[in-house]
Amino acid sequence: MDLNLLTAISPIDGRYRTKTDRLACYFSEYALIRYRIRVEIEYFIALCELPLPQLKKFNHALFDNIRDIYRNFSESDAQRVKDIEKVTNHDVKAVEYFIKERLDEIGGFENYKEFVHFGLTSQDINNTSVPLSMKEALDDVFVPQVKELVALLNEYADAWADVPMLAKTHGQPASPTRLGKEVRVFSYRLQKQLEELQRTEITAKFGGATGNFNAHHVAYPEYDWQEFGNNFVSSKLGLVREQYTTQISNYDQMGAVFDALRRINTVIIDLNRDFWMYISMDYFKQKIKAGEVGSSAMPHKVNPIDYENSEGNLGIANALLQFLAQKLPVSRLQRDLTDSTVLRNIGVPVGHSIIAIQSTLKGLRKLILNEEKIKADLDDTWAVVAEAVQTILRREAYPNPYEALKALTRTNEKMTADTIRAFIDGLNVGEDVKAELRTITPHNYTGI
Repeated sequence: MDLNLLTAISPIDGRYRTKTDRLACYFSEYALIRYRIRVEIEYFIALCELPLPQLKKFNHALFDNIRDIYRNFSESDAQRVKDIEKVTNHDVKAVEYFIKERLDEIGGFENYKEFVHFGLTSQDINNTSVPLSMKEALDDVFVPQVKELVALLNEYADAWADVPMLAKTHGQPASPTRLGKEVRVFSYRLQKQLEELQRTEITAKFGGATGNFNAHHVAYPEYDWQEFGNNFVSSKLGLVREQYTTQISNYDQMGAVFDALRRINTVIIDLNRDFWMYISMDYFKQKIKAGEVGSSAMPHKVNPIDYENSEGNLGIANALLQFLAQKLPVSRLQRDLTDSTVLRNIGVPVGHSIIAIQSTLKGLRKLILNEEKIKADLDDTWAVVAEAVQTILRREAYPNPYEALKALTRTNEKMTADTIRAFIDGLNVGEDVKAELRTITPHNYTGI
């Protein structure tokens, strides 16, 4: 079968392609080739700007022309690289040969083109291209999606700030809270973890065959290649250079990025489960779309499928992120090749995360607040004011207040407003304290 949305093996590239298509610019084979070419060309330009003695006469006006090789990189260009790779059986060498072909077409590079990939090993290209693609995918796609989710949660938190709601701890009625505050918990958590993600340095390995600039130093010992590498990685690529490496990246910071993504996803899993529960408790209805079917057998059903879809995708994403964070920093001696095939999968958990966030957003936008049900649950659970009553009695030095309320409430008899009022009326305290206690209801005992 030809590859298309119906025949793709991965749902990221099939069923959910409309949600993940933007990620192809960062994590596809085409994108990896383009990022490699970008790094190679920016490196060549950096050598010209240094300048190396043999590059002093290079016309800097041509920089825009050679940058256009990656700026205007097409799918047919990527196919040409793959055709070269069939001969070389080496993907990065194919990139080098492709660039030299394009330089020949531009003309005037006969004395300069051997400085393409000068002194480098493949991992100097891979371990800059991949983190650069990750950085830009996070900046352009992932972070804006999380910010959109945070903004929607804050909007709901503001709208529902004054809606009292029965809390549930261990699944049992607990001291009342406010719906807006409970939503705010999630926006707060996501914002904090998003800040942690954005503070995490995304680093690159750039130092020659075994990380020591051997080839650079033997050819031009008069240059400070470590400083050159630091400047190139930071100024041209916006990354941070790892100072001591083997042939490959240490991947510790990449692992930190994966862990930060996993924490964000974990918060969203928690959010999904809570809203799923609120819907099952009838605290929210869901907007109905004409023509949609909730169940193939039960016509009445409107299932909270968006939260379930999100939770499933986040579970897959987090399993992969955990594997990536644990595997990549481990290699045999100065390198083995296990990181190469693993790195090609870093877009997969990002893809599942994006699918999940969009599903959560879709679910949240369907919500219709059922305030009557929330009020009814509060009216039906007067036992939750026991904490308030016994706390004020503690303040008044009343003997054994906790035990008194425990005896009242830990029975199988239903607590009502009348039950609580009768208890208050029988207390041996002043009328002013009784009046204070009578004002407390499940609707107003919501804290600050």
